[in-house]
Amino acid sequence: MWRNLALFVIKNRRLLIGLLAIITVFMAWEARKVQMTYDFAQVVAPDDPDMVYFQQFKRQFGEDGNVLVLGMQDSSVYELRKFNELRTLTDTLSRVQGVNGVLGVTRLPRLVKDTATQTFRAEPIFRNFPRTQPELDSLMRVVNSQEFYKGQLISPTTGATLLALTMDPKYLNSSRREAVMQEILGRAERFQAKTGIKMHYAGLPYVRATMTTKVASEMKLFVALTIVMMAATLLMFFRTWSAVVFPLLIVLIVVTWCIGSMVLLGYKINLLTGLIPSIIIVIGIPNCTYLLSRYHYDYRKSGNQVLAMARVVRKIGLVTLMNNTTTAIGFVVFCFTNIAILYQFGLVATLNIFVAFAVSFILMPIIFTILPPPTPKQLEHLEAKPLTKLLEFFDYLVLERRRTVYLTALVLLVLASFGVTKVKSVSYMVDDLPKDSSVNSDLKFFEQHFNGVMPLEMVVDTGRPKGLLKLKNLERIDRLENFLRTQPVLTTPVSVVTFLKASTQAFYNGNPEFYRLPDNSEKNYVFSYLARSQSTKGTEGQLTSKLLRSFTDSTMQQARISLKIADVGSHNLDTLINNRIKPEIDRIFKGTDLKVKLTGTTIIFTKGNEYLIGTLKTSLWHAFLLVGVVVLILFRSIRAVFFTLLPNFFTLLLTGGIMGYFGIPLKPSTALIFSIALGIDGDNSIHLLAKFRQEMAANGRRVKAAITTTLSEAGTSMIYTSIVLFLGFSVFAFSEFGGTKALGLLMSASLLITNFSNLILLPCLLVTFEHGKDEDVIDQSGIRHYDDNYHEEDDDLELNLSRMQVQPKGISS
Repeated sequence: MWRNLALFVIKNRRLLIGLLAIITVFMAWEARKVQMTYDFAQVVAPDDPDMVYFQQFKRQFGEDGNVLVLGMQDSSVYELRKFNELRTLTDTLSRVQGVNGVLGVTRLPRLVKDTATQTFRAEPIFRNFPRTQPELDSLMRVVNSQEFYKGQLISPTTGATLLALTMDPKYLNSSRREAVMQEILGRAERFQAKTGIKMHYAGLPYVRATMTTKVASEMKLFVALTIVMMAATLLMFFRTWSAVVFPLLIVLIVVTWCIGSMVLLGYKINLLTGLIPSIIIVIGIPNCTYLLSRYHYDYRKSGNQVLAMARVVRKIGLVTLMNNTTTAIGFVVFCFTNIAILYQFGLVATLNIFVAFAVSFILMPIIFTILPPPTPKQLEHLEAKPLTKLLEFFDYLVLERRRTVYLTALVLLVLASFGVTKVKSVSYMVDDLPKDSSVNSDLKFFEQHFNGVMPLEMVVDTGRPKGLLKLKNLERIDRLENFLRTQPVLTTPVSVVTFLKASTQAFYNGNPEFYRLPDNSEKNYVFSYLARSQSTKGTEGQLTSKLLRSFTDSTMQQARISLKIADVGSHNLDTLINNRIKPEIDRIFKGTDLKVKLTGTTIIFTKGNEYLIGTLKTSLWHAFLLVGVVVLILFRSIRAVFFTLLPNFFTLLLTGGIMGYFGIPLKPSTALIFSIALGIDGDNSIHLLAKFRQEMAANGRRVKAAITTTLSEAGTSMIYTSIVLFLGFSVFAFSEFGGTKALGLLMSASLLITNFSNLILLPCLLVTFEHGKDEDVIDQSGIRHYDDNYHEEDDDLELNLSRMQVQPKGISS
């Protein structure tokens, strides 16, 4: 089959080049439509109870993660001139398309009692803007007397203040987000330039916008760096520009198909799919180098380009396909999950790994049978002395020092096992951004002055309609809120209780001492004022009604408690919720019908990471199983499965040990590498095992001779491939995202380790457990295509070059 395929490709090269050109132009046309995703991926299953409840919460109370905050700490902002600039900034931001509302000091409303109508009226504190500093100071005293806002807009300890912008979700989840964010940040920077007051930015809209921008820029950077790195590597190996330009051209064609396929599948670029073009380049280049090195090897033997390339396709076609299949397994296992971001990543990567294989196996034979034949200088890499000496050393270790190898492997396994126990699973909302980034430094500002900005929500269900009108229920909610105020990583809660406290304060003409729940004697008066306020026409009635709707359901059965929390990490969040908050909830609401449910973006994000890590662990076992099945089909031997999987288990365990010793936490981005590494590292195992079986069949099953030949011939291409992959994945170490950087470093470490496991440990196992002539003859039907010398002359006659209507001299010219 592979011989006929080689003949077909070389004979019909014009047709195939034209067909590939048409498809590439179409994919390029589609690729220009690719878009970035403007929302965090939902990694929790849609039918998960917590996710179902969160979606219900958003339908009831609205989005919790659409607030962008701008903060400042400078007492000069309360000077009249700068305060006027703050008012201008606040007013202009409120008019930006995509901003639903702005809450800041200059626009603060307060509840005022209207005894004539027996209602509460919401009126702006700065109804008439101050013209003198004393007027401003007087109004600021009114602002500071509004207990409702303490800890929300003004820090009671440091005096820092913020602007809270409520963003329109329609803008946040579309390509218009970037323009909106640029306008907001541009106006804030002009305010900073005019006043000299440093501005800080936080909130999920800002974090998401920053990450989206960085993903887009890094995708371009990685593609460029990968191309440069691969070009330098190919030139170093083959010492000819044709071996650089054409393999890179092939992988760029595949990258075009890759991006086009994302558009055709309806996917957008996110943090994971943004890595695929660079990964495809890194994985696609070894296909080309493998073909090219084998072509050079066979051309040196035959001196005929067409014959050499036909032999290459015939002899390594199936093994290369199996290698690509093994690589794809590292990605295809993600398609078995119901997590959209993983499914998309796995599907796009898997499809384009096979595209890379197909395109390289079509274009490489065509191109290099058209180009002039390789010169003796270009063939010198086949006899590279440093590489030859290294492989001879490996051969010495395998044949003469197996006990040392096994002892070294055992020591490494023990050390790695201990290192794995030190690996901790933890993730943060802004985990992937560097610690010295402006996002993290600004986040620390808000955590220092306001305890945090990440959303955390609670819902208290009284169990019956109008349950919130009962004072005893409100008092229990108040006790819970008083406890929450004692937690240093939580902001002051906002709820119907705090609103009722503000109403009581307004009932007593704004006296801060009366910021509390009404007692039994006051309750009817305060509630009747509120009821009439909601039915009042005009802005005041709408504002009161809107505030109540934000924190209660229509039946007054459920109360929302809204807080912000510091980005403390999944481990600390779990400790806070399960060891502090939930026990206190059980204590406060014990013996009542009231139920408290925690939800919000932060809870879902943390659960999503835990769910994702669990899914990736399952995917790793699936990858082991699938690799084993591929090996079993290919070699029809259970022992071959053992020989393949054991060295790769060794590699992954050592990689996990490195994580433990260097304090790299287990999170989605680092858990991802194990399945990918297994797929890529499995290629080398299959490659070496296939060559070994072929040599066993060729030399009368002499194990040691087969190992020596295998290491000298297969070892060269395996080291080349490892170097290419190592350099390619090391590009990701330049990422600003911690997860992407860890992916690059750990994959590079894995590729270094695999040279030990597959070029030393695996051959040792083969020498130890393969018994040569004493062993039953293995079924060779599945491995005949690996034999470099198997009836080579007969096969050359069968090729019948005249069938291709191509003359070797004409081709070589």
